[in-house]
Amino acid sequence: MKQQELPIIGWREELALPELGISQVKAKIDTGARSSALHAFDIQIFERSGIQMVRFKVHPYQRDTHRTVMAEAELIDQREVRNSGGQTQLRPVIQTPVELNGYTFPIELTLTNRDVMGFRMLLGRQAVRKRFLVDVSRSFLHSPSGNNKLKSKNQK
Repeated sequence: MKQQELPIIGWREELALPELGISQVKAKIDTGARSSALHAFDIQIFERSGIQMVRFKVHPYQRDTHRTVMAEAELIDQREVRNSGGQTQLRPVIQTPVELNGYTFPIELTLTNRDVMGFRMLLGRQAVRKRFLVDVSRSFLHSPSGNNKLKSKNQK
């Protein structure tokens, strides 16, 4: 696709991570961040049939610690990532499809506790590169902002 043919997204969008059971999460589109990150806690790495796996919990909605999604995914790597405070953290990395504006594509996600951050997820430049143009003056171009009534299939 030529650059002018790429769909435009805002600096924040609602998206879905269907394989993780998350039907809706607000994400900050952060072209300053190389990788994408998802708020996760109670992260446990384990082995199943010789495959490294990671089990974790997610609070997909801001300011809501009651709704919890439990997820599992194959662990594809553990990487040192510099957080917004400049500190280096070793984070588990998974690969999962993301749905945004009718598009579904695989992304790598690092798992980290983002409780104190403004968004439960960051969609970094590797995920949006050659797929979207980002209009930093606009928000929620492809999603109804603030509609937290959608439920996740693994939600308690």
